[in-house]
Amino acid sequence: MTSDTNQKNLFSLKGRVALVTGASSGLGRAAATFLVRAGAQVVGLARRADALEQWRGEAGGETAALVADLAADSDIAAIAAKAAAPFGAPDILVNAAGLNLRQSASDVTPESWDRTIALNMTVPFFLAQALVPAMRAKGWGRIVNIASLQSRRAFPNGIAYGASKGGVEQLTRAMAEAWSADGINANALAPGFFPTELTGPVFADPELASAHARATCIGRNGELGDIEGPLLLLASDASAYVTGQLLFVDGGYTAK
Repeated sequence: MTSDTNQKNLFSLKGRVALVTGASSGLGRAAATFLVRAGAQVVGLARRADALEQWRGEAGGETAALVADLAADSDIAAIAAKAAAPFGAPDILVNAAGLNLRQSASDVTPESWDRTIALNMTVPFFLAQALVPAMRAKGWGRIVNIASLQSRRAFPNGIAYGASKGGVEQLTRAMAEAWSADGINANALAPGFFPTELTGPVFADPELASAHARATCIGRNGELGDIEGPLLLLASDASAYVTGQLLFVDGGYTAK
């Protein structure tokens, strides 16, 4: 086998099945589309059926839509079973669904706190837990959580979101400790400021968006394509000896 073939195989997702939550918009949609184009069969999960069908039309390849509200549906085992129906049990899980209510510390309520923690941290764990047995049986799996700058940095009106994303960083390490001996690696991507629905208020203010761009080492905010290489690394055989890690994809925002 040549070196070029080895390199291609390292990053190949051919024969892999991926489940991507939050696949109807933003980074989840970008991740789901890229994994399709990288050769995986992809199940996109989101609340909006129409947006998922639009995604499928754009992505091409082998895709399936799974309509579910992860914030409201407590039957995670049933969702995991539905995710396995189109192509078989997922080998790759990308936990991209998220919620940021942008409330000040004084305005956070027990209800809004619980909603944020549940979708951003609790659901990723229990969804992974439900998929792990099939991954373990194959001896191969990849869990990619979506963390945040707020896993390490504090921003205004982000106390509940920041707490949840700080939890995602530690959850990722704990997942790695629990499951990597079975061939299931768990890592997280921590994006900087990308133009998504979640960051809409930032990009609606050109001055604020420009300030965040200047805070990076590269001098610009993220573009959706910037997530592709890091995601492929963590979703493929290329990350065989990488687990429990948080990879910032932030243009050097956290380096300054």
